[in-house]
Amino acid sequence: MRLLSVRGVLPDHRHPQAEITRVFADAMGPGVNRALVDRFHRNAGVETRHTALPLDRYGQLRDFGESNDAFIEAAVGLGSRAVVEALKAVDLAPSDVDLLVSTTVTGLAVPSLDARVAGRIGLREDVVRIPIVGLGCVAGAAGIARLHDHLVGHPDAVAVLMSVELCSLTLQRDDPSVPNLVASGLFGDGAAAVVAAGSRRAAQLPDGNTVRPEVLASRSRLYPDSERTMGWDIGAGGLKIVLDSSVPDVVRTHLGGDVRRFLTDHGLRQADVGWYVAHPGGPKVLEALQDALGVDPDALALTWDSLRRIGNLSSASVLHVLADTLALRPPRPGSYGLLLAMGPGFCSELVLLRAPS
Repeated sequence: MRLLSVRGVLPDHRHPQAEITRVFADAMGPGVNRALVDRFHRNAGVETRHTALPLDRYGQLRDFGESNDAFIEAAVGLGSRAVVEALKAVDLAPSDVDLLVSTTVTGLAVPSLDARVAGRIGLREDVVRIPIVGLGCVAGAAGIARLHDHLVGHPDAVAVLMSVELCSLTLQRDDPSVPNLVASGLFGDGAAAVVAAGSRRAAQLPDGNTVRPEVLASRSRLYPDSERTMGWDIGAGGLKIVLDSSVPDVVRTHLGGDVRRFLTDHGLRQADVGWYVAHPGGPKVLEALQDALGVDPDALALTWDSLRRIGNLSSASVLHVLADTLALRPPRPGSYGLLLAMGPGFCSELVLLRAPS
């Protein structure tokens, strides 16, 4: 399987972090500790973020139902745009798509987003759809892994991964808990799409001017006794974040060994990895990841930059970092890359890549 194109898209509404801090703190009312909000937002490592709605619209959303309706409308538009742009980049049309995998964790839609996007952009009536719900931040990496699983058995097929996350529509204005305050400074809105092809189909397509990495293997890891590390509690007000401060410790404890064992099983050492594509979970998580991998900050420079420019986009973030990597730091021909993310479960997903020779 080869990754033919990766496109990240963002809503039009872009705001400095200080503006988001002010609006969020005002919406929380006099009961919130403003100094605490300011400190969490300053420490998030984020300078600007995009939101699905204008900031003044959020205070007008009366309940979870209205927030979720806004999610569906914005998500379908943003997801459609991401898929069409990714297909156009390699001269493919929606009618060429055999499989569409969609992932989101920031809203609920039945029919799922992939079905709604299929009708809007003109996918075939026999397109296979796989909606992934609940994997959260890890789902961008897991989605690529699931494309690979499918395309190994369907070498003539074209498959697309679509990720849409509108984190701003999940923030709770009546929740002064530390996880909600941290999330309000870290998460942004965005979408991304990946176009991939099985080995025979990829060989028939022009090479183009961009790097088209091969996916060699993947590995999933679910950590024991970590169910309450990250996720949602679902209540009358909607999606209330669960975010434990132990996430960096879990990363330091487990991820280095997971990576070494994964690489060893494929005849590689960590020194053989020439480039990393990591999910921007937040400053403390990225520092823990650097420790676990034994790399310096430059190895994850594009991940740090993505966090600064657009925040943590949940499942879409690692795909934005992948797009930046292929465009701004094209991997050396024949070099190995490692794409990785973590999310609710608590879990991780590792994807081994190789740049074409």
